[in-house]
Amino acid sequence: MVLRDFISIYCREKHAGAARDVFPFKDERLRQALGDIELILCPDCTRLFSHATAKLMLCTYDPKPMCKKCQTHCYAPGYREQIREVMKFSGIYLIKHGRIDLIAHYYL
Repeated sequence: MVLRDFISIYCREKHAGAARDVFPFKDERLRQALGDIELILCPDCTRLFSHATAKLMLCTYDPKPMCKKCQTHCYAPGYREQIREVMKFSGIYLIKHGRIDLIAHYYL
């Protein structure tokens, strides 16, 4: 899942000195959707990931569009800026580390 991977990269690279803990999955559907991968995040990234997954699970669109192209912005204002920063940083990070295929997402 892109959201999980991007927030994980961001947390690992930007919050290296912060105390981190395993993300507490309270919903079995979410655990299954994420593939039983242990996610270790700082408290700030845990809050962001919780908010983002809640919004993702409540999305009324099928198929779900990319958030930047969606007409309904469901993130709370503070979270919206945070997720933009996470997506920008992690996308550039992955491109710099060999994921050239992600360049297409910047132009779509």
